[in-house]
Formats: sequence, structure tokens, C-alpha cells
Amino acid sequence: QVQLVESGGGLVQAGDSLRLSCAASGRTFSTYAMGWFRQAPGKEREFVAALRWSGGTTYYADSVKGRFTISRDNAKNTVYLQMNSLKPEDTAVYYCAARSGFIVFKISEYDYWGQGTQVTVSS
Repeated sequence: QVQLVESGGGLVQAGDSLRLSCAASGRTFSTYAMGWFRQAPGKEREFVAALRWSGGTTYYADSVKGRFTISRDNAKNTVYLQMNSLKPEDTAVYYCAARSGFIVFKISEYDYWGQGTQVTVSS
């Protein structure tokens, strides 16, 4: 059974940094794509960043490009989202997701989801 557990959220001020973690377990993820998504109050869930466990190109939403970095530690089966220069508009619940195969941006294409971690950025 696949489990994704996010951690690292919190309350920070604008300009601060946070690093989110997503610990994955339950199977071998070498052929999987991993994504970070977020959902702000009253808004739809949206794509933030993605990578493949096997390596290659990383992808980012335009709104976070240059500020956020997605990475992975294969030995720890953990995916990270380093978030720098945080803005109040980054406030959301952040979710980790996994799917077998290539990276896609469509939420419905991801098979497994974590429970989410709250990030709040005050101005």
C-alpha cells in the first residue's frame, strides 16, 4: 500500500523559507513521477512542481519558478520542496502526489496523495 506523508509546513513571514518533505513508502518508486500541488482557501488545487524518481527534467508552475526547488533523496525515499522568498499568495495546503509513468500536470492523473501540510505566509 502506497503511503505519502508530508511534513515541514508552518507559519512564516513573507520572504522566509520552508522545506517540505514527502516520505514515500509501499513500493519501489523508480518508475514514478512525483508532484507537489497546493490548494488555497476557496480555490482549486493547482500544480506546483514535479520530477521523476529516475531523474531528468524538473517542472514548475510559473508562479513559483525561480523560488521553489523540487528534489529527491532516493536513499530516503523522500521528495522535497524547498520554498524560498515566500509570499502571502503561497499560503495553501501543500500536497505530495505520485503516479506511475511520466510527469503530467493534471491532478486527476495522479494515483496517490498525501494528507497535506499547511503553509501560511504572513505579510
